[in-house]
Amino acid sequence: MLGLDRITFDPSIMGGQACIRGMQIPVSLLVNLVANGKPVEEILEEYPDLIDELFYNFL
Repeated sequence: MLGLDRITFDPSIMGGQACIRGMQIPVSLLVNLVANGKPVEEILEEYPDLIDELFYNFL
């Protein structure tokens, strides 16, 4: 599936929550931030490990 290779599930990372590949950033956190109107620029400032392209392709 397109884009889903960036989402991983690993029982040893974040209790098996869906996370961005290679990071301990839960997908649910990002979805919640976006759903509550947090600007993408602020999210990227708080989570600098997210690359603009990765984040935009994820959403």
